[in-house]
Amino acid sequence: MDWFGVFRVSSSALEAQRTRMNSIASNMANAHSTRTLEGGPYRRKDVVFSTKEVETGEKGLEGVQVSQIVEDRTPPTMVYDPGHPDADKNGYVAMPNVNVIEEMTNMMMATRAYEASVAAFNMSKGMVTKSFEIGR
Repeated sequence: MDWFGVFRVSSSALEAQRTRMNSIASNMANAHSTRTLEGGPYRRKDVVFSTKEVETGEKGLEGVQVSQIVEDRTPPTMVYDPGHPDADKNGYVAMPNVNVIEEMTNMMMATRAYEASVAAFNMSKGMVTKSFEIGR
């Protein structure tokens, strides 16, 4: 049995959740960015996960990977602020489609998933250590 396969599965989940947390942090940091290099307001990014086969001697052991980072196509929120430098001729500013409360909820979920993966990693490490003790 390949003991390291279990660790590879847990580490793939940790890596995926870290990418998700980075995306959430970017969304929150740009919640008020009305101008980007592409033009227009910042658009919220979301991480899409998929399964991947983990490189071990066993078949069917799957981990998780980030398959893509997609841009949320929800239209921007229009806010009346005629003094803003990015206001249109009617005085409305296109604000990013980022909901800070939703992002905080996503951050808590990503944190919990990360913690669960750490716990699974540590449990697996404990079982491997105990199995070596039995063999002495």
